[in-house]
Amino acid sequence: MSLFNLAYARATGGQFVLRIEDTDRARYVATSEQQIYDTLHWLGLDWDEGPDVGGPYAPYRQSERLDTYRPFVEQLIASGHAYYCWCSSERLAELRAEQQAAKVSVTGYDRLCLGKTREERAALPGFSEAPVVRMLIPDDAPLSFTDLIRGEVSAPRPDDQVILKADGFPTYHLAVVVDDHLMGITHVVRGEEWISSTPKHLLLYRWLGWDEPAFAHMPLLRNTDKSKISKRKNPAARLTWFVEQGYLPEALLNFLQLLGYPPVDAEHEVSSFDDFVANFEWSKVNTVGPIFDLKKLDWLNGHYIRSLTPAELADRVVAFALRSGQWTDAPDAATLELLRSAVPLVQERLVLLSEALPKLAYLFTPDADLMIDPDALAKAGADASAVVAAATTALSGLGEWNHETIQAALREALVDGLGLKPKFAFGPVRLAITGSNVSPPLFESMELLGRESSLARLVKLQTLL
Repeated sequence: MSLFNLAYARATGGQFVLRIEDTDRARYVATSEQQIYDTLHWLGLDWDEGPDVGGPYAPYRQSERLDTYRPFVEQLIASGHAYYCWCSSERLAELRAEQQAAKVSVTGYDRLCLGKTREERAALPGFSEAPVVRMLIPDDAPLSFTDLIRGEVSAPRPDDQVILKADGFPTYHLAVVVDDHLMGITHVVRGEEWISSTPKHLLLYRWLGWDEPAFAHMPLLRNTDKSKISKRKNPAARLTWFVEQGYLPEALLNFLQLLGYPPVDAEHEVSSFDDFVANFEWSKVNTVGPIFDLKKLDWLNGHYIRSLTPAELADRVVAFALRSGQWTDAPDAATLELLRSAVPLVQERLVLLSEALPKLAYLFTPDADLMIDPDALAKAGADASAVVAAATTALSGLGEWNHETIQAALREALVDGLGLKPKFAFGPVRLAITGSNVSPPLFESMELLGRESSLARLVKLQTLL
């Protein structure tokens, strides 16, 4: 939602407002607010007004605006559009159970408290000392509205929604209407699950005598089996998951644009946020829940990784490594230089930033600590010892040490000298240098390791063989 909100604000010269809607104290998590800041900044979706940057309508945390809401609650009660309800949670649970058992067509609150004084209600069962305030939904409540994305939309008739809870906090429905009006919000962009709540919000705007904003309800994302994405079951429903996996923010932005919007150019799915803003129209937003296909995101992420310079990619890898714990300390100058020289060896094969250091770990491991894959060692072949010995001899007297001279010397010694096919000739050398039979380019790796380390690793493998 933030992506499309910001795109429209930028396209029209408006302001993008970040408001923390924290009135549901039962579900409040103290760390969530910082997580919102961190993930939106990571994506580059920066706001014009918000709790951390201020603005003309501060404060921007609803929990800090409680005094703002109360006068409007009193106004609604005085005008007959709202009333106090003293029903206990136990009574409400019993009411729901009875309605479900009877399979009644119309469910919701039965208005037991409507028109009663506190004393009159206290004489009845299921009384609670701390009341809530409910909307009094009229029979002619507006059940349709114009949506910027969907056109004319119909919603079910709401029941008498709670707008002020017993703890003095407003519910989302009241707080969002009051804040949107007071903060000058002209366009509300949210998920389609809020369509059913829009009639309640329209009533509040009309009762309070305010102009209604425009509404745009985005489609909900779906799994590849077309089921609704669940935050509990699908880790990709958390933005932080993409950071943890090693996706690039520009790739994720591009991916999210494509989920709800056609590409700027039908032949090319890679496009920037600026392109998205320049061509933005609500009428183009997809109304059908798009499929959240990680394979497409992986492809985009690989594309963006390959578009970076080696220095840029190395910096991204370092930042990820320090954030994720792959590295506990910032690299020294020599390590950073080695990484910048090494990333071109894996750049074409990378899908995620998290893969870079594991693929290059052999370059940053001391020779004595390099682990040789036991399975690869067992499959080294009968010629492996002779291959390693010949390679050691050929490289020991090599003059200039670079990947071209290394390849030429090994080819002469192993392919020409021992009569082996390259696949079998270089396999034991690869195992000695990297500890595996699958690795980035061998000769370039040996150039980066240097003569001393390369020969030490060959000797180590020779001992094992």
